[in-house]
Amino acid sequence: MDLLPNISLAAFCQQLLVGLSRTTILFIVASGLSLVLGVLRIPNVAHGSLYMIGAFLAYTIASAAGGGTFGFWLALVLAPLGVALISLAVERGLFCRLYEREHLMLLLFTFAFTLVFGDLVKLVWGSDFRSMNAPTSLQGSFDVLGFPFPKYNLFLLIIGPIVALGLWWLTNKTKIGKIAKAAAVDREMVAAVGINVSWVFASVFVIGCFLAGLGGALVAPTQNITQGMDHGIIIETFLIVIIGGLGNIWGALLGALIFGLTDAIGILIFPQFAIVFPYVAVITVLMLRPKGLLKSVW
Repeated sequence: MDLLPNISLAAFCQQLLVGLSRTTILFIVASGLSLVLGVLRIPNVAHGSLYMIGAFLAYTIASAAGGGTFGFWLALVLAPLGVALISLAVERGLFCRLYEREHLMLLLFTFAFTLVFGDLVKLVWGSDFRSMNAPTSLQGSFDVLGFPFPKYNLFLLIIGPIVALGLWWLTNKTKIGKIAKAAAVDREMVAAVGINVSWVFASVFVIGCFLAGLGGALVAPTQNITQGMDHGIIIETFLIVIIGGLGNIWGALLGALIFGLTDAIGILIFPQFAIVFPYVAVITVLMLRPKGLLKSVW
């Protein structure tokens, strides 16, 4: 018996594109976590819970709008904004009082919020899973190299680079991005020149959580929306941030590519052991580059 299955080029290309579309979701969520961890120095374990809330909000908004194309696009806009508003309330009410505390306390505090958000999701939406349809224009598939490729996956492949370029522009070309970088290095110096560092941190935190909500809204049409979907994503995104380089947007993209593609190739080659492939890749990267693939920018 052959150890490796006989894989056609078409099947390999198809799986590669599927892995790239999964990379988009991982990158969007991981980039938000990287911003928060890099600037605020908060290991926000609740980031995955906000991703889950974004998916549930997208389902609710799309259903309330009658579904279809209008419901989908409305959900894609309003669900991340809803997550951003929740994160702003949490940050202004609680997090802003804890920035000077030790990291272990912040870690435990954000972990507590995963429990709170989990109970809130169960209270509002119950324990049953939900599902959300993509708009008609994004249903079906294209013919790529002789095999079908879902239109929605192609849509995700377009969204990923747009988000990456937008984040690069935000962090490198805007005033808030430059101030955030300075505050991450020396917050006392930034405060000394008259800048309200607390609101800078609040802005970065909200942007990071908005990205978590956006990732949840984008993934909603591709899988069941259920409690517990936050557990896997938070582990994966933390690993992506670590191997990419703290606060480095392009590092998060590179880490997401490694994680998404190794997972896709693993499913194609050894589906029974596919879950192992991304973690083997992470271990290999950390052995060769303990500080991450790209330089930390904060």
